Amino acid sequence: MVVVAVNATPFNCMPSLSPASSLQLQIQCNGGFGLSNCVQICGSKPKGIAVSNVNCTASSAAAIVANQEDLLPLQLAEVKALCRNWVWNGYNINYLVCQASNGSPSRPAILLVHGFGASVGHWRRNIAVLAKDYTVYAIDLLGFGASDKPPGYAYSMEKWAMLILDFLSEVVQMPTVLVGNSVGSLACVIAAADSQQSLIRGLVLLNCAGGMNNKAIVDDWRIKLLLPLLWLIDFLLQQKAIASALFDRVRQSENLKNILLSVYGNKDSVDEELVEIIRGPANDEGALDAFVSIVTGPPGPNPMQLVPQLALPVLVLWGDRDPFTPIDGPVGKYFSSLPSQLPNVKLFLLEGVGHCPHDDRPDLVHDKLLPWLASLPPL
Repeated sequence: MVVVAVNATPFNCMPSLSPASSLQLQIQCNGGFGLSNCVQICGSKPKGIAVSNVNCTASSAAAIVANQEDLLPLQLAEVKALCRNWVWNGYNINYLVCQASNGSPSRPAILLVHGFGASVGHWRRNIAVLAKDYTVYAIDLLGFGASDKPPGYAYSMEKWAMLILDFLSEVVQMPTVLVGNSVGSLACVIAAADSQQSLIRGLVLLNCAGGMNNKAIVDDWRIKLLLPLLWLIDFLLQQKAIASALFDRVRQSENLKNILLSVYGNKDSVDEELVEIIRGPANDEGALDAFVSIVTGPPGPNPMQLVPQLALPVLVLWGDRDPFTPIDGPVGKYFSSLPSQLPNVKLFLLEGVGHCPHDDRPDLVHDKLLPWLASLPPL
């Protein structure tokens, strides 16, 4: 028998469970999160309960205790229901928190940090799995998602790293493992390299970027070949009319989908929800300024100089079909060499996976991430 509690009202899921599924399960439903995953485990919606009749709120984050790793991804409405607001330096920062009912004081929290153009919704395939045992946070960096996009703001990797450190200090307030993708990974590396930080207990880098933009990778022949074009693009983007026309074209749904298809190995993961995750915030006021500032701004600190300074455990997961930071490029080659040089670094190459492994093939990421998290020393 599987017992489920939604808003403290118990009801039974479908009793026809296989022996392997016979377990005691408690789900507290907030924002629909627990209910959708009950449907996944039971193979049907809860008996006698219609989804529309369940009054789910975001008063507290959802909690799951289960022996399954293939829980349903969150829907965007569920992600939004778990989000909160935090004010940083006068700016509104959107973040998500999901408390684990199977958590332990000896386990760290997890903070998920998205890449360029993404937001907390980009982690919708990972949150439920991680929240079984860990308190999960996800944050929209300034300029992205539902966070503020102040006009004329000069974005930098260092500012995002400081945002992460302040978030850990003011909101999370406990030892945390940072999990980042692309420029989010680099922001995590910069934050971890800060000599004043004390709350970061581990890093997970998913196809880490070499800089806020590709101008940082000057020792890649492909970038050298494209540098004149990159400089031209920088110049053109400084022209408001040209930048606006280009941005309008990029954020069209069909064009976004084609771009995503080019950077994902698993094309089935490029669905309409993913397109909306990227497209929605791009229509916000200030999104164009953020786009121009990030593409034309300084690339920021080099991860190749920072990673050797880190003594904490580091897990590197790399999609081998990444066109942005290819494994045979200077950044990919550098990270590939680390396990033989630094005992605190582990690396796994994910076959057939693109630039966003956590969303492209979340199953492959979880296969490596969950055992690594479990192997961390207790707090």
